[in-house]
Amino acid sequence: MFFLAVAQLAIDGQEAYNWVKFIYIDDPISSLDDNNVIAVASHLAQLLKSANGQIKSIISSHHALFFNVMWNELHEKRKDLQPYFLNSNKGSGNYTLRYTNNTPFFHHVALLTQLHEAAETDQLYTYHFNILRSILEKTASFHGFSNFSACIKQDKDDEDGILYGRIINVMSHGNYSLFEPREMLEENKQYFKKILNDFMVNYRFNPELFPELPKETTP
Repeated sequence: MFFLAVAQLAIDGQEAYNWVKFIYIDDPISSLDDNNVIAVASHLAQLLKSANGQIKSIISSHHALFFNVMWNELHEKRKDLQPYFLNSNKGSGNYTLRYTNNTPFFHHVALLTQLHEAAETDQLYTYHFNILRSILEKTASFHGFSNFSACIKQDKDDEDGILYGRIINVMSHGNYSLFEPREMLEENKQYFKKILNDFMVNYRFNPELFPELPKETTP
């Protein structure tokens, strides 16, 4: 990795880089498989430890595995290590930094909170099926299944799980684009809510992350 070589020169105090006081690295492991993510994170952590605080560094990433390797490698030696989650406030348009300790706010949990809120407020659009399918696929892969439909609860009248799998297949393809948001038909909303609710019951998440929202009432 080119950035590792440059960081090494700066940390070693090479004359051409002796002006460097700070290193900022943005998501250095894009498109790498898990083995290479671990290798890069470990190598980078060793480099930063050898700097002995003479060069300050900031690393940004959305990759949970990379974060965890970096944290495990660094936090014992660097007690001043500060992990933060960058959060955007849609209402005000501002950004805030939230301290995460050693556990990042995982991307899939953030997406689930969005789907939960959309379902609770009945503000469901067809592209929400794309998001739900992505979460189901990642969950299926994590649990060793070959198809996302394995993570859909099977009802007695649909023992093979064909119905809901087909619904997600249809609604997450074709013209149902994130860039052309269309509100779901009422029937599809009910299908979506059932699949989402069953998933969250089967794969238990911290309920404090998904509070019940007040429903809008019509006069």
